[in-house]
Amino acid sequence: MLDPAQRITRAHQAWRALRVALHLVQGLATTTLLFPQAGAARRREHIRRWSAKLLALLAIEPRVDGEIVAEGGNVVFVANHVSWLDIFVLDAHVPARFIAKSELAHWPLIGRLIRDTGTIFLERARKADMMRVNAVASGALSRGDFLAVFPEGTTTDGTTLLKFHGSLLQPVIDSGGRVQPIALRYTYADGAHSLAPEYAGDTTFACSFWRMCGARAHVVEITAHPPVAAAGRSRRELAAMAEQAISRALATDAARPAPSTAPGKSAGRRDRPP
Repeated sequence: MLDPAQRITRAHQAWRALRVALHLVQGLATTTLLFPQAGAARRREHIRRWSAKLLALLAIEPRVDGEIVAEGGNVVFVANHVSWLDIFVLDAHVPARFIAKSELAHWPLIGRLIRDTGTIFLERARKADMMRVNAVASGALSRGDFLAVFPEGTTTDGTTLLKFHGSLLQPVIDSGGRVQPIALRYTYADGAHSLAPEYAGDTTFACSFWRMCGARAHVVEITAHPPVAAAGRSRRELAAMAEQAISRALATDAARPAPSTAPGKSAGRRDRPP
């Protein structure tokens, strides 16, 4: 769904799609050849720079209101879920490990890419697999990693917010870490809400990818709330707190001028991450 006034030419769209595809191949080569020998800090920096370049190739400008926690680790970023782009928007600031549905591991290129960058895959058809995923995630947090989850369990078109589920927040309670709510909102350069990045309903990845390659400049507004300690709180409490904070931010963002901070300068589908 793309406003005709926000389209670029077909030739420009095809050229952008080619450049992004080549960038994906370059990222896969990096994770395959370099990551096995690279330390954690070097891998994170490669992920951050690669994700920032992907957004630039797609003419998406991130703007941050607040400060995304970037030091210390043992933090779970909790965000609303609009698009496959959400992962790279967050990674362009602070690379994190994501919990994703196992189906994503089989996607061409991107499946291999997100697997090599530390994504934890969950087989939702197996109820017992949640215990394994929580144990892996808790261990990663205890070692100082960052984790990102989308507790709506699916994507929306960005105009609504679904109920947040707390099942993926058990690891941060076990590790004694912190939860940081992060609201994501995509707009055109003029500030009008954009439906172009959405990846909901019957939209395929190929359709969403091609649509974004054909769109004019976008802004992704990122509202980072102060982190909250998970200790002494239940999963339900943490999920409700994050949902309320993000809901307020999205309502506020729609009525105010966009922030202006760039990356690194922080001031429902079956194949979605859960």
